[in-house]
Amino acid sequence: MSRATLFADGGSRGNPGPAASGAVLFGEDGTVLAEVGLYLGVATNNVAEWRALIIGIERARELGIEEIAIRMDSELVVRQVTGVYRVKHADLIPLASQAKSMLRTFKSVDIKHVPRKENAAPDAVVNAVLDAEAARARSR
Repeated sequence: MSRATLFADGGSRGNPGPAASGAVLFGEDGTVLAEVGLYLGVATNNVAEWRALIIGIERARELGIEEIAIRMDSELVVRQVTGVYRVKHADLIPLASQAKSMLRTFKSVDIKHVPRKENAAPDAVVNAVLDAEAARARSR
Protein backbone atom coordinates (compact mmCIF):
# COMPACT_ATOMS: atom_id res chain seq x y z
CA MET A 1 0.00 0.00 0.00
CA SER A 2 1.59 3.23 -0.99
CA ARG A 3 0.65 6.43 0.76
CA ALA A 4 1.80 9.99 0.32
CA THR A 5 1.00 13.52 1.40
CA LEU A 6 0.61 16.11 -1.32
CA PHE A 7 1.22 19.75 -0.52
CA ALA A 8 -0.01 21.97 -3.37
CA ASP A 9 0.02 25.71 -3.93
CA GLY A 10 -0.60 28.18 -6.68
CA GLY A 11 0.33 31.81 -7.02
CA SER A 12 -0.20 34.77 -9.27
CA ARG A 13 1.83 37.98 -9.28
CA GLY A 14 -1.09 40.25 -9.91
CA ASN A 15 -4.54 38.74 -10.05
CA PRO A 16 -4.63 37.89 -12.85
CA GLY A 17 -0.94 38.01 -13.64
CA PRO A 18 2.01 35.72 -14.28
CA ALA A 19 1.01 32.52 -12.49
CA ALA A 20 2.49 29.18 -11.53
CA SER A 21 1.56 26.02 -9.68
CA GLY A 22 3.69 23.87 -7.42
CA ALA A 23 3.25 20.49 -5.78
CA VAL A 24 5.45 18.45 -3.48
CA LEU A 25 4.75 14.81 -2.58
CA PHE A 26 6.11 13.43 0.68
CA GLY A 27 6.38 9.76 1.58
CA GLU A 28 5.23 8.39 4.92
CA ASP A 29 8.74 8.82 6.31
CA GLY A 30 8.81 12.50 5.31
CA THR A 31 11.13 12.11 2.32
CA VAL A 32 10.36 14.09 -0.82
CA LEU A 33 9.04 11.70 -3.46
CA ALA A 34 8.49 14.32 -6.16
CA GLU A 35 8.42 18.03 -6.77
CA VAL A 36 6.66 19.55 -9.75
CA GLY A 37 6.18 23.12 -10.93
CA LEU A 38 4.31 24.55 -13.87
CA TYR A 39 4.27 28.04 -15.38
CA LEU A 40 0.73 28.94 -16.43
CA GLY A 41 1.16 32.27 -18.20
CA VAL A 42 -1.38 34.87 -17.13
CA ALA A 43 -3.96 33.39 -14.76
CA THR A 44 -5.69 34.06 -11.45
CA ASN A 45 -4.46 32.71 -8.14
CA ASN A 46 -7.51 30.41 -7.94
CA VAL A 47 -6.76 28.87 -11.35
CA ALA A 48 -3.16 28.38 -10.18
CA GLU A 49 -4.33 26.67 -6.97
CA TRP A 50 -6.55 24.22 -8.87
CA ARG A 51 -3.78 23.49 -11.40
CA ALA A 52 -1.40 22.81 -8.49
CA LEU A 53 -3.79 20.20 -7.16
CA ILE A 54 -4.10 18.61 -10.61
CA ILE A 55 -0.35 18.43 -11.30
CA GLY A 56 0.22 16.97 -7.85
CA ILE A 57 -2.46 14.33 -8.36
CA GLU A 58 -1.01 13.47 -11.78
CA ARG A 59 2.44 12.95 -10.27
CA ALA A 60 1.03 10.87 -7.40
CA ARG A 61 -0.73 8.62 -9.88
CA GLU A 62 2.47 8.25 -11.93
CA LEU A 63 4.22 7.10 -8.75
CA GLY A 64 1.52 4.53 -8.00
CA ILE A 65 0.23 6.27 -4.88
CA GLU A 66 -3.02 4.65 -3.74
CA GLU A 67 -3.82 6.63 -0.59
CA ILE A 68 -3.29 10.38 -0.57
CA ALA A 69 -3.48 13.12 2.01
CA ILE A 70 -3.76 16.57 0.45
CA ARG A 71 -2.79 19.76 2.23
CA MET A 72 -3.42 23.19 0.73
CA ASP A 73 -3.53 26.72 2.07
CA SER A 74 -6.33 27.60 -0.36
CA GLU A 75 -9.45 27.44 1.76
CA LEU A 76 -11.52 28.00 -1.39
CA VAL A 77 -10.14 24.96 -3.23
CA VAL A 78 -10.36 22.71 -0.17
CA ARG A 79 -13.97 23.73 0.43
CA GLN A 80 -14.85 23.33 -3.25
CA VAL A 81 -13.25 19.87 -3.46
CA THR A 82 -15.08 18.72 -0.33
CA GLY A 83 -18.39 20.14 -1.51
CA VAL A 84 -18.76 22.81 1.16
CA TYR A 85 -18.69 25.48 -1.55
CA ARG A 86 -20.06 25.21 -5.08
CA VAL A 87 -17.71 25.91 -7.97
CA LYS A 88 -19.32 28.84 -9.77
CA HIS A 89 -16.57 30.58 -11.75
CA ALA A 90 -16.44 29.46 -15.38
CA ASP A 91 -12.62 29.22 -15.37
CA LEU A 92 -12.66 26.91 -12.34
CA ILE A 93 -15.50 24.53 -13.29
CA PRO A 94 -13.47 22.37 -15.75
CA LEU A 95 -10.45 22.31 -13.39
CA ALA A 96 -12.62 21.26 -10.45
CA SER A 97 -14.30 18.58 -12.54
CA GLN A 98 -10.94 17.20 -13.68
CA ALA A 99 -9.47 17.19 -10.17
CA LYS A 100 -12.52 15.54 -8.59
CA SER A 101 -12.55 12.87 -11.28
CA MET A 102 -8.85 12.17 -10.72
CA LEU A 103 -9.31 11.97 -6.95
CA ARG A 104 -11.85 9.16 -7.39
CA THR A 105 -9.02 6.90 -8.64
CA PHE A 106 -7.42 6.75 -5.17
CA LYS A 107 -8.40 4.20 -2.52
CA SER A 108 -8.58 7.00 0.02
CA VAL A 109 -8.31 10.78 -0.02
CA ASP A 110 -7.95 13.09 2.98
CA ILE A 111 -7.95 16.78 2.09
CA LYS A 112 -7.43 19.53 4.63
CA HIS A 113 -6.71 23.23 4.74
CA VAL A 114 -3.40 24.19 6.36
CA PRO A 115 -2.02 27.59 7.33
CA ARG A 116 0.23 29.20 4.73
CA LYS A 117 3.33 28.67 6.90
CA GLU A 118 2.77 24.90 6.75
CA ASN A 119 2.66 25.00 2.95
CA ALA A 120 6.16 26.39 2.39
CA ALA A 121 7.49 23.59 0.14
CA PRO A 122 5.09 24.08 -2.79
CA ASP A 123 5.15 27.86 -2.28
CA ALA A 124 8.92 27.75 -2.85
CA VAL A 125 8.35 25.78 -6.08
CA VAL A 126 5.81 28.37 -7.28
CA ASN A 127 8.20 31.24 -6.60
CA ALA A 128 11.13 29.46 -8.25
CA VAL A 129 9.04 28.87 -11.39
CA LEU A 130 7.85 32.50 -11.46
CA ASP A 131 11.37 33.85 -10.85
CA ALA A 132 12.82 31.64 -13.61
CA GLU A 133 10.14 32.75 -16.06
CA ALA A 134 10.71 36.43 -15.18
CA ALA A 135 14.47 35.99 -15.74
CA ARG A 136 13.80 34.26 -19.08
CA ALA A 137 11.51 37.13 -20.13
CA ARG A 138 14.15 39.73 -19.21
CA SER A 139 16.83 37.96 -21.26
CA ARG A 140 14.74 37.92 -24.45
